[in-house]
Amino acid sequence: MRLLVTGGGGFIGTRLVLEALARGHEVRVLDSFRADVHGAVAAFPRAVEVLHGDVRDPEMLDRALRQVDAVSHQAAKVGLGVDFADAPDYVSSNVSATAELLAAMKRAGVARLVLASSMVVYGEGVYTAGPGGPPARPAARRVADLEAGVFDPRDEETGKVLVPGLVEEDTPADPRNVYATTKLAQEHLAANWARETGGVVAALRYHNVYGPGMPRNTPYAGVASLFRSALERGEAPTVFEDGGQRRDFVHVDDVAAANLAALSWTGTCPPGTARPFNVASGHVVTIGEVARILSEAAKGSSPVVTGDFRRGDVRHITASPERARAELGWSALIHPAEGLRGFATAPLRA
Repeated sequence: MRLLVTGGGGFIGTRLVLEALARGHEVRVLDSFRADVHGAVAAFPRAVEVLHGDVRDPEMLDRALRQVDAVSHQAAKVGLGVDFADAPDYVSSNVSATAELLAAMKRAGVARLVLASSMVVYGEGVYTAGPGGPPARPAARRVADLEAGVFDPRDEETGKVLVPGLVEEDTPADPRNVYATTKLAQEHLAANWARETGGVVAALRYHNVYGPGMPRNTPYAGVASLFRSALERGEAPTVFEDGGQRRDFVHVDDVAAANLAALSWTGTCPPGTARPFNVASGHVVTIGEVARILSEAAKGSSPVVTGDFRRGDVRHITASPERARAELGWSALIHPAEGLRGFATAPLRA
């Protein structure tokens, strides 16, 4: 298979390119190599054709898509951002770029797409009012509550803390920040493209991806990288809220494998299919636990819990990866406890 990887020079894209090569695929990379995204340009084996260009450029896309069998669309501006002033860049980099890519795929007759989406499209995770209780979907947390140290969503009638559960792909989307909104827009555009062209889309909703090669010292990196960067500087990781936020951390090697499993799936589905898949380890870990594991493994300073918060953050979001296991034949192989210990001393990207 001849594969185009947009954003192939990024953290996940680089690992995907190498894994695709190892499995015998021909790979072409299209990447703008933006300094704020991943700094230094990745070094690829000679077998990889690398195009330095923007996904928003129709002429570059037409060139990149020549004689391509499938596309893995990893290019995006990621993370929560610094403030709302980032919104135009998020929309342009994620939504407009995806629209240009899909239009170019139609022109080129390429009908197989794996889209890098995100768990952020769900907003808060799913909750119940207690064991065996009815499901609940809390509203966005109030700033006054966060300032008072009330971090967990509560039942509006009883005031009791809601019990978090696992989201499934049919859970209604509820994006609560600009980045999340753009990722959901990407999914909708891809589904429109599939229906109108007969293409096939697998939208992979990544949970917290970590591993060697993450960018260091950037507000757009994931929290694992921010903790790791602090330890590398000889500082203690700073943990927001009370550290009890529940997440699912999935290793970049597992994410690369999920992409290749999804590419195979796109070759067997009926035309016009668009389907989301959670890409998660299936193991719940708190942010405080992540900081502690990294600190201990790196023999660094103990984490400092600050009680600070970011507007737009959600409290708990963990997922069931059962659909990916059943339909893609993919399951994460690296447990977060094992992977995070290795990540504590792994090299980061400048």
